[in-house]
Amino acid sequence: MRISKITTSVEEIPLSTPFCTALRREDAVMFVRVKLTCTNGLFAYGEAPATKAITGEDLQSISEAIEAVKKELYDKELFEALKILHVKSIGSSAKAALDMSIVSLLAQKNQQTLLQYLGTQDFSPIQTDVTISLNDADTMLQDAKDAFNKGYNILKVKLGSDIHHAISVTKSLSQKLPEAKLLIDANQAWNLENSLHYIDAVKNLHVELIEQPVIANDLESLKIISQNTNIPILADEAVFTLDDVKKVYENGYANMINIKLMKCGGVSKAREILEYAREKNIVCMFGSMLEGPTSITAAYALCFAYRDVIKYVDLDSPLLYKEVPKVLGDFILIHNLIQSDDFI
Repeated sequence: MRISKITTSVEEIPLSTPFCTALRREDAVMFVRVKLTCTNGLFAYGEAPATKAITGEDLQSISEAIEAVKKELYDKELFEALKILHVKSIGSSAKAALDMSIVSLLAQKNQQTLLQYLGTQDFSPIQTDVTISLNDADTMLQDAKDAFNKGYNILKVKLGSDIHHAISVTKSLSQKLPEAKLLIDANQAWNLENSLHYIDAVKNLHVELIEQPVIANDLESLKIISQNTNIPILADEAVFTLDDVKKVYENGYANMINIKLMKCGGVSKAREILEYAREKNIVCMFGSMLEGPTSITAAYALCFAYRDVIKYVDLDSPLLYKEVPKVLGDFILIHNLIQSDDFI
């Protein structure tokens, strides 16, 4: 079973409301979709969104990277293609799109679903958080109430550089929605001083975690913050690869890690990190960028297979789509299953 053809297209899914963080604003999910076809006719998709602020890649660079390596993958067996792919010096998102399509083909080769291929044993429902985009305090409170009233009690709250606004929003959400779980995400917007001020101001509130308060390469500040609060500190942009995870764990820079396919380079690399996390008892979040249905499906499949390691799931992109795509059956399957107590 060898790779015979690789094609790409640029896709767009409008969002129901703008997605705003300290780093960016998006009105639609924009991504490159890659299709891998094998000599026996089997094919699979992979996807990579444009997240230049995080991975340094845009739609053009992702497409160009895939175009640059695809001929070296032609006529290669699937495991050989994976080895070739992951020694190439291309962006992590471009690698992720190709990797997830190859892994999907490996599952098909074994006549398995991706869930089966990854070794899933527990098929009970998984709950994702829901993002509350950065906005004025009143709007954020209303958005949080709307989400909570729809049954989403895990809220991923995006905060910005205005630390007074951040504290005000956190206090308001904690007081008005005491049963909600608040996951605070600063997206690198704070410095050490503001971070320490924030954790002191919210120390008596129920905050589940604080994600990446300082810039990714300021690991020493991240460590100081972790040592000065009982609130778990989650490393996100500071951890892309398995080596990054080992560095954070071995030096005690943070309490938890956030794994994303677009950071690590795909399903096979995420599995390596998850196996290490399982071995070292590292608590994980499995997150995503604003992504399309195929990459979200692959991420969810990993969450099912590694639910003993993954405490928080941040894969709410489909909940933000203006309209759920009516194609790509694997996505529809996962989308239905995570919202149902009747999971096969």
